[in-house]
Amino acid sequence: MQRVLILEAYYGGSHKLFLQGLQDAVPAEYTLFTLPARKWKMRMQLSAIWFVEQLKILPEEERCFDTVLCSTFVDVAVLRALLLSVPGWNRKALLNTYFHENQFAYPVQKTDISMHQFSSINFTTALSSDRCAFNSSYNMETFLLGIHSYLKKATDMKLDGCVDEIREKSVVLYPGMDYSFIDQSEKKEHDNGPPVLVWNHRWEHDKGPEEFFEALYLLQKKGLLFRLIVLGESFANSPECFAKAQKQFNSEIIHFAYAQSKEQYAALLHQGDCIVSTARHEFFGIAVLEGIRAGCYPLLPADLSYPELYDEKFLYEPGKLAHHLEKYLLNPVRLNMDEARSLTKTFAWNECKEKFNIWLL
Repeated sequence: MQRVLILEAYYGGSHKLFLQGLQDAVPAEYTLFTLPARKWKMRMQLSAIWFVEQLKILPEEERCFDTVLCSTFVDVAVLRALLLSVPGWNRKALLNTYFHENQFAYPVQKTDISMHQFSSINFTTALSSDRCAFNSSYNMETFLLGIHSYLKKATDMKLDGCVDEIREKSVVLYPGMDYSFIDQSEKKEHDNGPPVLVWNHRWEHDKGPEEFFEALYLLQKKGLLFRLIVLGESFANSPECFAKAQKQFNSEIIHFAYAQSKEQYAALLHQGDCIVSTARHEFFGIAVLEGIRAGCYPLLPADLSYPELYDEKFLYEPGKLAHHLEKYLLNPVRLNMDEARSLTKTFAWNECKEKFNIWLL
């Protein structure tokens, strides 16, 4: 059986879910080295060195792998160089990188002149990898465009072939989804009350919560009725709009916090009628797929990764969210089970696993 070394410097959230599903779906002998999901800048700068030190702790006869799977928080150029000095290392091992995100297309809250170093690490990681996979075409194309723009600044160095070199060894592989906890959840009978709107993203500015709540304020002023479920992980510095919204929509709120278990999360999704995204960046969108699987009608931005994944009828143009939400509340619909499964089936691990098997092994 093939031996796979997984190096994940940000083991949490979608990265953790992906690796758990991959190990269940693709048969191999896996060894995991991980770091907690925090301090992402430090991870990109130093995790490759740390992982090599951990590898040296293994008995020499256990250091031989067929494939190394890295995420973009590992500097693969540094990793490849350091692995050459590890006794017992298999120099023919493939170094594969899975791009959950790319720093060229990641929005920043404040201008930071040091940020270019992290997009540069993404670039050299792709160059140093044997194979690259991206979780959407949007992710891959914005990455390649970012490299092209970056290299144009080097007016006295011609590096025209780099973009083509990376494209040739890159594929788009949507991350497999495990819907079992949603499918097994007890489905709640819907009452005749106002439609339930769901927003289930990280409580951070890049997910656009301000836009979502501003649209709801407008609808509330118009006297339109709705109920509200807000889910997702919150942080010490979460945007102030959440505290304001919790007071403003007190009578509409069914739930306004992180779900404490998968079971609670699935049960809350099943109570929803419409799932909304206001993301300012989205390279794939696991949370939306989870809501759709539970039967929620999606209302999503007409940009980022969404147009390649969903029909145009589910998309809204910039600045038009309140308009589309009003139309929805006046004529609410919910996906039936067949529609929900049809929209989400493509991304299930059963559908994805063979492509990952070929790419990884």
